[in-house]
Formats: sequence, structure tokens, C-alpha cells
Amino acid sequence: MLNQTSVTEFLLLGVTDVQVLQPVLFVIFLAIYIVNVAGNGVIMMVVISDSRLHSPMYFFLGNLSCLDICYSMVTLPKMLENFLSIHKTISFLGCISQLHFFHFLGSTEAMLLAVMAFDRFVAICKPLLYTLIMNHQVCTQMAVTIWIIGFFHALLHSVMTSRLNFCDSNHIHHFFCDVKPLLELACGNTDLNEWLLHSVTGTIAMGPFSLTLLSYFYIIIYLFFKTHSCSMLHKALSTCASHFMVVVLFYAPVVFTYNRPALGSSMDQEWIIAIMYSVITPVLNPLIYTLRNKEVEGALRRVIRRRL
Repeated sequence: MLNQTSVTEFLLLGVTDVQVLQPVLFVIFLAIYIVNVAGNGVIMMVVISDSRLHSPMYFFLGNLSCLDICYSMVTLPKMLENFLSIHKTISFLGCISQLHFFHFLGSTEAMLLAVMAFDRFVAICKPLLYTLIMNHQVCTQMAVTIWIIGFFHALLHSVMTSRLNFCDSNHIHHFFCDVKPLLELACGNTDLNEWLLHSVTGTIAMGPFSLTLLSYFYIIIYLFFKTHSCSMLHKALSTCASHFMVVVLFYAPVVFTYNRPALGSSMDQEWIIAIMYSVITPVLNPLIYTLRNKEVEGALRRVIRRRL
């Protein structure tokens, strides 16, 4: 799996080379990291501990919180370390590992959001069949399947990237190792890697996104033509609103990043957009779900009362 070139490590140039900003950014991103881990950890704890939340919707929400914690752990610890370090290096194996887990968790989350949209579709449009279709075994199988697909999708990228020749610069204009910045450094033919990036990753991203939009299209059509109660309509749309906000926050920067040419794009734009979907979105997810979800708020209060 390892490449045959003399490059044994890469230099992560990070988000800025202005030294005076490094401690400030360290504090900001450390706070974001703590809020992310704490917020998503609380959601996982509430979903597991409160029996009233043992339903498909919250089972998948627990998976999303787990993904968001792991997702931030792939990039933020190294980013924080580099803010305080003079030598901002990462080993070749460490770089490929970071790339692998970043795409593994990212593609898994993309597919999970589609599954969560399908869950809302069944709950609203097929309420009498909901417990039959979305039973515990089916939910578990769906979750395991998307985690496995995500792993092998990432493995494809990590193996193909590790086989490239890096014979010139080892300076990565990014705060973590990703396929596109590494393609900038490759000194061989990268046509296959670029095709995989746009075709396979594009399918992994746009396929679930299309299914998500389709689910919400059917939900909206069903609600407007089948539901005559304004209160029921408002309740159903409110239930979907949190998930749809998360979908928009996740997919908008991802689509913008991976649908552009792999070479020649602005690295400044790359890392700004990457911060949006790898740092900001995971920390916003628990806020969106808790502030707009009365069941999660109620479960959180019950957990707090039991702890006091």
C-alpha cells in the first residue's frame, strides 16, 4: 500500500501562516471541539439512556452524533497540535490514514442522512406500516450497511492515493490530508484518481442527496394533499425541519468542493469550505436537534433530574 517515492512525511501548512493568529485560532477551535464532543456525546447518552427515545428516528440520530464526534477527531486534534507546533509535519502513513477516516466517516454520514430522510418518509406517509418496515432488525441492517459501504469507499481512495508518486514538494496547502490537495503534489498521471474522486465520490454524495430530496418531495406532496389538519401539517413539517437543516449544512459545501476540478482550484477556498463541513456542521447538529426537538429536550431534562 505504501508508495515507492522518497516522501516519508508531509507538511500541513494549515489555515494561516500568521504566527500571532495561531494561539487565537487554537482557543477558538479547541472550544468548538469541546462543544462538539460534549453536545453530540450528550445526545448519544440521552438516546441510549431514555427508553422513550428507543425508536428508529433516534437510533439514527445516535449514529449521526457518533459520526460527528469521530469526524471531528480525524482533523481537529492534528489541527490544534499544529497551531502550537513549529514542525507541522504528518507521516505518510498518518496522512493516508487521516484521508481514509475522513472519507469513511464523511461518506457514511451522507448515506445516513438519506436513511434518516427515508425514515421520516415512512413515518409520515406510511404510518400504519412504520413499525413493520422500520423494525429494529431493518434499522440495524441499514446502519451496518452504510458503515461498511463508507469504509470500502474510503479504502478505495486511500489505496489509490498511496500508490501515487510524490517526488517534488511535500507541502500540503490544507489543514488535513485530503485527496485533492495530495493530487496537487503528485508527479505522475492522476487521471484515474480524479475520475474516482468525481465519479465514485460524486455518486456517494449525490446519490443519497437525491434520495433525500425525493423523500422530502413525497412528504410535502403527501402532507398538502392528504392532510387536512393544519396542526398535523405543522407538526410533521417541524419534525422534518431539523433534519433538513442538517442536510443543507452538510451537502452544500460538500457538493461545492467535490464537483469542482481537482487541480487548479483555490486552496484558500478549499480549506474554508472544509472547515464548514468538517468542523462547523458537526458542532451545529446537536444544537439544531435539541433546540427544535421537544422530545430530546424532555429526555435531557429527565436525565439531568436523575443525575441530581
